[in-house]
Amino acid sequence: MKKQFAALILALLPGLAFAAGSGYPLDKVDIDFTDKVAMQDGARTFANYCMGCHSAKFQRYERVADDIGIPHELMLENLVFTGAKIGDHMKIGMQPEDAKAWFGAAPPDLTLVARVRGTDWLYTYLRTFYEDPTRPLGANNKVFPNVGMPNVLVGLQGRQVIGCKQVQVVEDGKKQYDPLTGAPITHEACDQLTVVPETGKLSEAEFDEKIHNLVTFLAYSANPVKLESQRIGTYVLLYLAFFFVFAYLLKREYWKDVH
Repeated sequence: MKKQFAALILALLPGLAFAAGSGYPLDKVDIDFTDKVAMQDGARTFANYCMGCHSAKFQRYERVADDIGIPHELMLENLVFTGAKIGDHMKIGMQPEDAKAWFGAAPPDLTLVARVRGTDWLYTYLRTFYEDPTRPLGANNKVFPNVGMPNVLVGLQGRQVIGCKQVQVVEDGKKQYDPLTGAPITHEACDQLTVVPETGKLSEAEFDEKIHNLVTFLAYSANPVKLESQRIGTYVLLYLAFFFVFAYLLKREYWKDVH
């Protein structure tokens, strides 16, 4: 019994460590499962930048293509780089033992990462990598300190560094403004993330949109039946509402002579 209890505690430790987190505030992201354009762009980003190390082995290329509206031929031509067939699972060629030797641990499968981590966590995490020469791979992360993952999106975002910049003063959750001029009251804050100008392909807004689309795809991947479940749920509620009308009329008919 004691051994079983100890095993349970050890199994829970990674989850407890994650729950503690870094304390870094998470940015809110709104996910729209009906936005197929966003999911298509997210799938393209996932295939080009994530699948070198991370698999999505609980998904099949065919299911993804059908769900988000990509023709099979385009899927195979643009998003499949391992020679896999359209009906295969989304696995990668990297062997776990090689990944462990290169990175210290095998990169996790990302099929369910949005359900485990949450979309706000993913959105903030992917946008808060910064240069850190003290780390083995030259990058660190605000949400996941001392992360063992390189910043694979640096070419899109640009070189993000820790520096000082003017930020607006906030007191009791409210932004402060000068009562005379109405201008925002700012102060210099260090330990702030700053992108070095002209070092990335995308602007800040474009990069945020790219990450939003990637997170949308990961959210879909973690729950690909969500839209179907919502559709069926709508029909069930409509049926119950329709049935309720007849049930009420039948009940009234039976009880009309009861005093």
